[in-house]
Amino acid sequence: MTLAGVKRIAARGEGQYIEFKLRVPRPERMAREMLAFANSGGGTLLVGVNDDGSIVGVKDVEEEEFSIRHAVSAHCRPVITWRSYRVPLSRRREVIVITVPASKQKPHFMTESSTSFSGPAYIRVEDRSMEASPETVELLRTQDQANDVFFELGEREMLLFRYLEQYGHVTADGWSQVANLPRHEAGDVLVTMTRAGVLTQHRRESGEYFTLHMAE
Repeated sequence: MTLAGVKRIAARGEGQYIEFKLRVPRPERMAREMLAFANSGGGTLLVGVNDDGSIVGVKDVEEEEFSIRHAVSAHCRPVITWRSYRVPLSRRREVIVITVPASKQKPHFMTESSTSFSGPAYIRVEDRSMEASPETVELLRTQDQANDVFFELGEREMLLFRYLEQYGHVTADGWSQVANLPRHEAGDVLVTMTRAGVLTQHRRESGEYFTLHMAE
């Protein structure tokens, strides 16, 4: 990666695959940003770049890189794969370019410490790292499994079809209320029908929802 490459990325602004940090934030926040990329489609994080895209670099590169390694080792389970590069900006300042590929071990969770094994998962939604819902976690967990998922077309499934035909979309909380189901059971129905190719999950900053799958 060259300085010209950093400038091109910075000019695009933050988004689904790009995040800027002036310095490495506290470990939990850094881990959240990186594992959100790993749980989604991957991404690039520039350390030494302001939110507006201005490139200022960092002085203590060794210290910043130590903080990155600590954040990942202490707060990501399973530990994610990542690489970093130093790009000189001046004699005293450099930009750290961190690349995080989409993981094949999804979902990754953010933990409180290296000895903890429970915590939320995060995903990248537009230009934010957001906590994943139980439905998203399960879809991440099963995304590489065979899609020959079958379900019984019962009364509640027919109710869901009718609801979606009338209103177009539904959230997990909304479906729980409509079907008078416990929240986790409502989510299980949505996940099963999504895995079967009947529904499509949509992730937005305003929240996630499901629609009937439209064949291309």
